[in-house]
Amino acid sequence: MRLRFHCQNRVGILRDIVAHFADYGLNVARGEVGGEQGNAIYLHVPHLLNAQLVTLKPELEAVPGVFAVRRVGLMPSERRHLELDALLSSLTDPVMSIDMEGQVVAANRAAGQLLGVRIDEVPGLSLDRYLPDLDLPELVRRNNARVNGLRVTLRDTTFLADIAPLHREHLDDVASLAGAVVTLHRAERIGERIYQVQRQELRGFEAIFQASPRLEALTREARRMAPLDAPLLIQGETGTGKELLARACHLASPRGQAPFMALNCAGLPESMAETELFGYAPGAFEGARPEGKLGLLELTAGGTIFLDEVGEMSPRLQAKLLRFLQDGGFRRVGSDEETWLDVRVICATQQDLPRLCAEGRFRHDLFHRLNVLSLVVPPLRDCRDGIPALAEHFIDRAARQIGCPLPALSAAALARLEAYPWPGNVRQLENVLFQAVSLCDGARIEPLHLRLPEVGEGPLLAGLELSGSLAEIMGAVEQRVLAALYPRFPSSRQLARRLGVSHTTIANKLRRHGIGGEEGDA
Repeated sequence: MRLRFHCQNRVGILRDIVAHFADYGLNVARGEVGGEQGNAIYLHVPHLLNAQLVTLKPELEAVPGVFAVRRVGLMPSERRHLELDALLSSLTDPVMSIDMEGQVVAANRAAGQLLGVRIDEVPGLSLDRYLPDLDLPELVRRNNARVNGLRVTLRDTTFLADIAPLHREHLDDVASLAGAVVTLHRAERIGERIYQVQRQELRGFEAIFQASPRLEALTREARRMAPLDAPLLIQGETGTGKELLARACHLASPRGQAPFMALNCAGLPESMAETELFGYAPGAFEGARPEGKLGLLELTAGGTIFLDEVGEMSPRLQAKLLRFLQDGGFRRVGSDEETWLDVRVICATQQDLPRLCAEGRFRHDLFHRLNVLSLVVPPLRDCRDGIPALAEHFIDRAARQIGCPLPALSAAALARLEAYPWPGNVRQLENVLFQAVSLCDGARIEPLHLRLPEVGEGPLLAGLELSGSLAEIMGAVEQRVLAALYPRFPSSRQLARRLGVSHTTIANKLRRHGIGGEEGDA
């Protein structure tokens, strides 16, 4: 029988309570002190009968400082043990507690299955049998701190081990080390977990605006190519959304539930790009982590790797990537061990790869391997008919993020957006409109809120629709010219002087094209 004594925390109270059980010839097998302020005592008296408790209870409650006595189902340590067992059993990763001799003190069911023994046979096992090349107690003493991602091989399976030291007292005292808790994560599942964290950021084809016929055609092509398990090359200028398109293709493929990892090859030193992509072996170079490092390819096992700016790859990396595309194999930096993986490769570039091949800066064979399937993302200046819908979407999103009322886009501001050549494409449009919403303190976004850097007058007419009459074409040109100049000359008189025409003529034209509102007459 287990009893809980709600009592005063005073010297000698436990002795006074236990004395009554001794008088009745009852052995107290175990005792624990608990409660928030040590105001509870738990006793396990195995042979205490109900009839005896009825007789004893008044005597026990008469002990000075004892307020109440009642039966309980479990001692606090027993409850914690059961809760811990339930928690550990629910974990799919093997978890073990070891002492400073390297012997297993406790483990969960997954660890028992990994070691090939029943759960009750785990305590007392020496990990030396399973990890002969790793002295875990020495590693714990040497580091005296948590170790994450230690690469170990146990029963022919590769794991990343997290090792948390256990101290009896002072956390920084090696002498107080009592052991460690070891959690083993299967290496191939690490990328899966990272991906699940990132997955909420991933968006499919529904996130790609298709207001322009060219974007609609691109999306139709991408939907057809997405399920095909072959390399995909996406070409387009900076800011056109190549990575967004790659993510959409991944999500629409049979690999959509597996990891998607991205690496931008531009600006990375060759050694860093190689270790990021392929990983490295333990002790591969000075300063390397002793347990080595998994590369993005291994973290992406079964999924899709996205290599942005692939044209910036060094010749050495091009050769390693070509070999991986040919047979799925590679070697980590500093390792002679071959690793084979099933990963789909999607690459993107804003460079002219055939020209780079002709100049000897990109391998012909790698280009042909990558160019099995290809998509070309058009620049924003070639999709001007989609700018109104894009602008509306970005303004709405910016207003939500900033937490301000949704402003309207004036006709003059829209004309300015449609006239601009957009060297930064959709990304630049989004940034410009976010800034415009933050600058706008009224109900409408006007041209003066659009901070557009000068890029020259030449591209101003790029993408101009030429299907109408000459008068309609000239009217469109006139509208773009006025919309482009009005922010710098924000009145009809200033603009008239700039263009060398009468104030009345400019005022009429501004009204006709809806530029500047009533201020156009000033």
